[in-house]
Amino acid sequence: MSTVTVWLIILCLTVVAMIYIFWNYVRIKQMPEGTAEMSELAGIIRSGAETFLKTEFRYIGIVLCVVAVIFCLVIEKTSGISFLIGGLMSSIVCILGMKSATFANVRTSNKARESLSIGETVKVALCGGSISGLAVQAFGMFGIILVLLLGEFCFDGGVSHVAESRGLLVDLVCNPTMMRISTYSLGCSIVAMFNRVAGGNYTKAADISSDILGKLRHDLPEDDSRIPNTIADFIGDNVNDIAGNCSDLLESFVATMSATIMIAVTLYQVAVHKGLEIAEQAFTNASLFPIVLAACGLIGCLIGLGIANFKKMGDDPSRELDLSTWISAGVTVVLGGVASYLLFNGYDMTAYGFKLGWASPWISSVLGIVSGVAIGIITEYYTATEHKPTRELAEICTEGEAFVVTKGDAIGSRSCLMPILLIGVSLLISGVLGGTYGVAVSALGMLAFVGATVSIDAFGPIADNAGGLAEACHLPPEVRAITDKLDAVGNTTAAIGKGFAIGSAAFATVSLITAYVGQYTETGADPVLNFASFAVISGGIIGGALVEYFSAVLTDNTIDSAKLMADEGDKQMSVPGVLEGKVKPDYNKMIAMAAREAIRKMIVPSILALVIPVVGGILFGVQFVGGILVGATIVAIPRAIFMGNSGGAFDNAKKYIESGMLEGHGKGSAAHKASVTGDTIGDTRKDVVGVALDIFIKMMSTVANTLAPVLRNISLFRF
Repeated sequence: MSTVTVWLIILCLTVVAMIYIFWNYVRIKQMPEGTAEMSELAGIIRSGAETFLKTEFRYIGIVLCVVAVIFCLVIEKTSGISFLIGGLMSSIVCILGMKSATFANVRTSNKARESLSIGETVKVALCGGSISGLAVQAFGMFGIILVLLLGEFCFDGGVSHVAESRGLLVDLVCNPTMMRISTYSLGCSIVAMFNRVAGGNYTKAADISSDILGKLRHDLPEDDSRIPNTIADFIGDNVNDIAGNCSDLLESFVATMSATIMIAVTLYQVAVHKGLEIAEQAFTNASLFPIVLAACGLIGCLIGLGIANFKKMGDDPSRELDLSTWISAGVTVVLGGVASYLLFNGYDMTAYGFKLGWASPWISSVLGIVSGVAIGIITEYYTATEHKPTRELAEICTEGEAFVVTKGDAIGSRSCLMPILLIGVSLLISGVLGGTYGVAVSALGMLAFVGATVSIDAFGPIADNAGGLAEACHLPPEVRAITDKLDAVGNTTAAIGKGFAIGSAAFATVSLITAYVGQYTETGADPVLNFASFAVISGGIIGGALVEYFSAVLTDNTIDSAKLMADEGDKQMSVPGVLEGKVKPDYNKMIAMAAREAIRKMIVPSILALVIPVVGGILFGVQFVGGILVGATIVAIPRAIFMGNSGGAFDNAKKYIESGMLEGHGKGSAAHKASVTGDTIGDTRKDVVGVALDIFIKMMSTVANTLAPVLRNISLFRF
């Protein structure tokens, strides 16, 4: 079977997945919204989210078009097209995920109101989430296959180790397929960075200001419609936790496929240069395997989520969601083993570092899959109310804010060791069994069933919005009890999703750094990043400092926006009749303020990730940039895990107290107010800084990969 035939088969699979996605989308839209008040508030949320994305994408569109033209003129004549395809795929996924979530949230509330059944309500929220998750995997694969097929039929053929191409103006020789794959990934990265930075600022400025107004200044219930910031908070959940997360995981998924293909090309070139015998078909299969493995994962996700969609669910949402994940992962493991056997059995792959023949890449992918699931379990332990760390944090809230913050920091720091240990051991074993190719495949294995993980992660903000709508629309207590249970589960799934995003970023960045070293190395030479070089060491130190600076910029931006919104909310709530519920606050003004601040403050942090590798490479060369990438990754991964898990523990400790589990210290108590302070601190950590750091390091690595052929020739100071 030819490579093109396999691509076409996988393309058909992605189309089938898209049909299933749009069928779910239509099914969600056809469900009733509920009361007139529910429909009105849902309409405001939907309209606000759409307005924000339209404004944001006007800026993103300009950046994409300018960069695409530069790529075509200077880098490779067709790379601008693939760059735009990457941006388009990421944008489609963001928009589709956000729209489906804003339809699903009110319908989840209404299903709880109509059925009073947890199982039926879970199905609606998961159906909405599966649209986001499956879209990430289907559109990510559709785009990369489209890029490869365009190269095959319109330009210079498929994946090759010898083809060369140039820019329209500059005589830069590069491998056109590698450049198209790299720029496709970069297109996804840019959209992800803008979405995460802007979306994080929007949602957390609204959330923090809403908490300050409701719980600290006016003693109002959470999500009370008298607080004008509340609706902006609802919108932010969709903008960041849905649209931002979709683009984030799409970018990781695409980056690992791209890195694995680039490493396959580099290793073949080295083998040929050394005179090692390796069949051309073996090289072709090594280039094909990452896409086939991703297709196996897509099949697993369709089966796992499909079963959840049609089976009768019980009253334990966590069990039902876990079952979908396990089925998706299990099918991926089995089909991945079959694919590895069919593609590599019978070939001598020692040049690729395979110690166990055809089984090496499969075992590497399984290590990635196991790591992904295990990181989720570890994250759940440190953030869920059912476990000791979060309960201890809730109990110490009785001692005041200082104890809360100190204990939360300790939980966040303690939670870093096991996930990083897992990542390190998995990468080490994968490297031993399959060389650098095995490391890349391990990263892809973790993301091979990304459709399921994103679907379950998206369940969280949908359930959160559903609970907020139930509160704001004054639905009966028994309805709120159902949505509260879903919200608690959703908090945990969201925390697990953040842990998975950070873990996958670690794997993806290692793969991208490995590919980067191969990209700048002369054809046929062994790829080397010289850690004995002072250029690499100085780059590493600077890279670590840049992570801290990036974190500070995001935190400052969010707090500045939150203060402005809290002050504006206070002004509106002082209008006669608002606190009495007789006059509605000006939601639209607050929504516009949140959007304006988020758009205004997304430019500098987003541009940093683009500019740093370019400036560093031009000044000090490719080894210095390699040091920046390694240093930034080493600092960013534990930092992101700390931010995500401490923030999740703060959030759920507050929820634990609000649910009445801490005897004698319910809502409105001193312990509750202390937990709100912790939650306010954690909001910026987990939903702004933590989730943006992983894109920061991935985007720098992707930019470096794309520009490696340029940077290796033009640095001003060679070291």
